[in-house]
Amino acid sequence: MDMNQTILGRLDELGECSYAELTNHLGVSTMTVRRRVTELAKQGAVIKTPGGVRSVGGLSSLYETNIQSRLRANRREKLAIASEAAALLRGNETIFIDGSTTCLELARKLADFTGLTVVTNSALMCLELGRQGKCRVIAVGGQYDPMSLSYGGPTAEDISRRFFPDFAFFSTKGFIPEEGTYESSEPTLRIKQIVAAQCGRVVLLVDHTKFGDRGLCKVLDTSQIRQVITDAAAPKSGLDVLRSRNIGVIVASL
Repeated sequence: MDMNQTILGRLDELGECSYAELTNHLGVSTMTVRRRVTELAKQGAVIKTPGGVRSVGGLSSLYETNIQSRLRANRREKLAIASEAAALLRGNETIFIDGSTTCLELARKLADFTGLTVVTNSALMCLELGRQGKCRVIAVGGQYDPMSLSYGGPTAEDISRRFFPDFAFFSTKGFIPEEGTYESSEPTLRIKQIVAAQCGRVVLLVDHTKFGDRGLCKVLDTSQIRQVITDAAAPKSGLDVLRSRNIGVIVASL
């Protein structure tokens, strides 16, 4: 892999890097790193920042601290799960995606799809999906929740009732296979409940760290979920519960 691709790969993992970090990672001089970053910036592949560089797709200046830390957690698992989720689509469907960081990785993969219609209540997803202008993006507006960068409340709920997507891709704060999904953000969880009742298939994107955890509020019953995409570290006992209930399980390879 050449140096430019190594820099892009590092930014894909971290979102942004300082010149010092890239110098240490590549084992070359700071001047060499700066020249390569300048080349990539001229190509529109990266964005230069004071003292470093960031990914074009990351939109990191729009992320609050909480989102930043969540994006970096279990990044490899989220990328693998998102790849499996994208593989379910042909490109001509209507889908809903929530404002989770796992769905953000999915949105990055869907940005190049042509003919896909995406409904979302997440401001961040709209920005990410709109980069290429290939997807049709429909925003569900309402009361803004700064913690999730998403919209909820009565207005968003009313708008959500107008849509009957083929797929709904959700992540979650906590997942008990015998019970269902849990969230801590009250303003937006009602949107998931409405969409789940009206979509063709609910697909849960959940890495292994979410299994066995509960949040403040119950959102979905396990019976409402048609498919679960997770990673190889997910507990076998939990996956067995899902399979026993005829819920499709996809284990993403890292």
